[in-house]
Amino acid sequence: MRTDPQTHAVMLLTVSLGKAEGGGVRPLSVKEWARFAAWLKDHDLEPAALLAGGLGATLRGWTDRSITPSRLESLLSRGRALGLALEKWRRAGLWAVTRSDAEYPRRLKRRLRLESPPVLFGCGDRALLERGGVAIVGSRDADAEDLAVAGDLAATAVRQGHAVVSGAARGVDMSAMRAALAGGGGAIGVMANGLLRAATAAENRECLLGGALALVTPFNPEAGFNAGNAMARNRYIYCLADAAVVVSSAANAGGTWSGAIEDLAAGWVPLWVRRSTGAGSGNADLVRRGARWLPDDPGLLSDLLDGAGGGGGGDLPLLEGAETI
Repeated sequence: MRTDPQTHAVMLLTVSLGKAEGGGVRPLSVKEWARFAAWLKDHDLEPAALLAGGLGATLRGWTDRSITPSRLESLLSRGRALGLALEKWRRAGLWAVTRSDAEYPRRLKRRLRLESPPVLFGCGDRALLERGGVAIVGSRDADAEDLAVAGDLAATAVRQGHAVVSGAARGVDMSAMRAALAGGGGAIGVMANGLLRAATAAENRECLLGGALALVTPFNPEAGFNAGNAMARNRYIYCLADAAVVVSSAANAGGTWSGAIEDLAAGWVPLWVRRSTGAGSGNADLVRRGARWLPDDPGLLSDLLDGAGGGGGGDLPLLEGAETI
């Protein structure tokens, strides 16, 4: 994993290093980084300038109650710990892109703008991140019928030339991704935790090396499971796709529900929902909030990608000011 000074600075400021944190100081959140990055850009500064020392002079005029110079200094002091982590991640075949890199996924930057993650870690062919496709999501505790539906839909998607995007979690997500790969198609997994482990797992290596699978995360590749991270990464699943299908959801609870509600509010991509009347299912509620029922026979999935719903067009121009650091 090669990093230039700019990437190194962005990682130091935004990536959690667990026990190696500088004095227990919390890295900048996505919103905090957006605020700070906008100020740097307005003052013709790049993050790499913060590594040169003299932080007080560089940040003259910067005032923020939470992003203080002392906090920034503590974060930037973690260079040795980050260097050791980067070497470990490099040996495992991981890569990283920041928002200023040409390889950063355009759909994320277009749809989320300053709220797109400052760093994405990944493994596999990063070109897959530009393919779009169908996001297939659902409960971790889905029943056999839901898992079969997810697999059938993924298999149909790859037969028609679409990639599958999901969350790489057990249940519906994993069923969809495995079916896509088994059908010879492409799959993108947006992980909340465990990227390093997944990158080195024997069952993933062939697909990663063969260019069929890309796994990404906006979090430390060695991070353990965290419910907040799992919720936060849902939006990236939607924003890397061109349409989304909820196979199963629990009403007013869980990551599938919250991700779907967020997509309906933001209008990133058309949202379709499998017909389900099971006890506790939230699918009908999602339709009442603006989603559409998935046809029993969806036919050409391109119809879903072009269906009613906001933000699905893959040819929208990059927004003014979206080339952010």
